[in-house]
Amino acid sequence: MELINTFNDWLWSYILIALLLAAAVWFTLSTKGVQFRMFGEMLRLLAASGTREDRKESEHPGNHHTISSFQAFAVSIASRVGTGNLAGVATAIAIGGAGSVFWMWVIALLGAASAFVESTLAQLFKERGERSFKGGPAYYILKGIGCRWWAVTFAVLITITFGLAFNSVQANTMTAAAAVSFGWNPAWFGAIITVGTLAVIWGGIQRISRFSEIVVPVMAILYILLAITVIALNIGKLPVVLSSIVSEAFTGSAALGGGVGSALMMGIKRGLFSNEAGEGSAPNVAATASVSHPVKQGLLQSFAVFTDTIIICTCTAFIILFSGVLGNGTSGIALTQASLEAEVGTAGSTFVAVAVFLFAFTSIVSNYYYGETNLQFICKRRWPVAAYRLAVGAMVMVGSVTSLELAWSLADVFMGLMTLCNLAAIIVLGRFAVRLLNDYTAQRRRGQNPQYHRSTIPELADKTDCWPR
Repeated sequence: MELINTFNDWLWSYILIALLLAAAVWFTLSTKGVQFRMFGEMLRLLAASGTREDRKESEHPGNHHTISSFQAFAVSIASRVGTGNLAGVATAIAIGGAGSVFWMWVIALLGAASAFVESTLAQLFKERGERSFKGGPAYYILKGIGCRWWAVTFAVLITITFGLAFNSVQANTMTAAAAVSFGWNPAWFGAIITVGTLAVIWGGIQRISRFSEIVVPVMAILYILLAITVIALNIGKLPVVLSSIVSEAFTGSAALGGGVGSALMMGIKRGLFSNEAGEGSAPNVAATASVSHPVKQGLLQSFAVFTDTIIICTCTAFIILFSGVLGNGTSGIALTQASLEAEVGTAGSTFVAVAVFLFAFTSIVSNYYYGETNLQFICKRRWPVAAYRLAVGAMVMVGSVTSLELAWSLADVFMGLMTLCNLAAIIVLGRFAVRLLNDYTAQRRRGQNPQYHRSTIPELADKTDCWPR
């Protein structure tokens, strides 16, 4: 454990955070601030997604692929929005103080550009599957860079990280919250979660996407409404809370004994863990959407980063900072539960347990899909997918009844290495995302519904054969 934790500290503190920030700034500049200047277009696409027109676009004649842009958006949100939004934010504030929230905002605003680039590339280089499109970093590394060992390395890392390690952690958090709030036996509750997981993931991406598009909006809206209620009850404290978030970002938290470095480090690490911008996870589901132009899904995935961090993580932060319980010795999910109890009574703890269940369960089924699509990249046979589904179910059960300190540490190692693989790839291929963005905006200026054709980037015509000529 000591060796693993030392490697994690070195990898994240000295390499990954600097590289992620550098890449986010570079993509912000090269796309001329796509996450800011195209924000209105993101809202327009989101409003149009899920409509009859959106589904019609994904089901036009001759196209058997049935994942709409909204379903892909919902699945990616389901993976992003998990225990990190409730427990991770609380841990960051408990260690780094209110200032860590400011740095979460910064990394989300910048990282949204990285999310745009990686998801646009995933759309560009996607392939036709049996029941939907498939793609992601492994596919654009192989097709765009031509390096199979690099692509397979990424596929192995994400399969282990998301499908197995992260899912066991999510299950552990669910059973822990249920045990505290309802006194439920972790083994029995873990068995129920395992059966539910297998029932959803055995239906493939279609069932996962249908499940996510129903559950994700409901759970997010309920949590946001609760946060708005807490803010309304404490509206007089809002200026003080906002002031502490900004001031402690540059001075540190004297009350918690944390300096500026602690606030910056915790804010960036927990922000990245939550919104996943640049990690290479969301592109796997972004590639499944059937859209007329790759940039459409790139913009929606960029907006998903805002949704995750600027909205939902901020909700948790406000609940904690308004409650006045910070510094009572609790951290993680216990701090979030205590904060809500202080605001709305014992019902608050129960609500957190329910929210954790919904957030974590949708994360489990979405994380599984990331593993499945990369396992199919490594091996085209069907039996490994069935075996992998059983392994995911087993890890959910194991995670429900055991301590996962080692799993968390190993997951951080695999996630860090996975992120390095993806960042290097999107830095090399990012110029294609910029060209696609220029093509998209030119068509929009002409009043057209943007359509992508292989002739737009001739040198990639033979590598993007799922797009029309």
